[in-house]
Amino acid sequence: MKYMILSYASQRDYDEMAGKDTGRASWTPEALAAMHEFMTTVNKELTESGELVETRGLAAPVHTRRVGARDGAPYVTDGPYAETQEVLAGYWIVECESFDRATEIAGRLGQCPYPGDLYADAYADIRPLIDSSEDLGF
Repeated sequence: MKYMILSYASQRDYDEMAGKDTGRASWTPEALAAMHEFMTTVNKELTESGELVETRGLAAPVHTRRVGARDGAPYVTDGPYAETQEVLAGYWIVECESFDRATEIAGRLGQCPYPGDLYADAYADIRPLIDSSEDLGF
């Protein structure tokens, strides 16, 4: 079964990683290097186990566009969005034996080093991927 593990961040998180002063702990070059090393190690482990299908980080929310429809006409809003604090920051698609294993992988990703207590309340969502509408169960 394939699962998508989704990680979240805010524009402020991206700003902090870029070295902008937000009033919270900042990412030093050493902290960024430790994060990148951790992610590289985990992704390599998942590749070697045959469980990693794909992983990507996403650009900062400021580079986002939301497209919707209003009165039958499309409209576009540029990010970041005041109505939401967190947006999708990246994802992993893994193929593994169970939801429990996907949860274990997400827990490992949650061990990523970060400065101070910036991400003490970080979380990830894990969702099974479906192959067809029949898999929806209704």
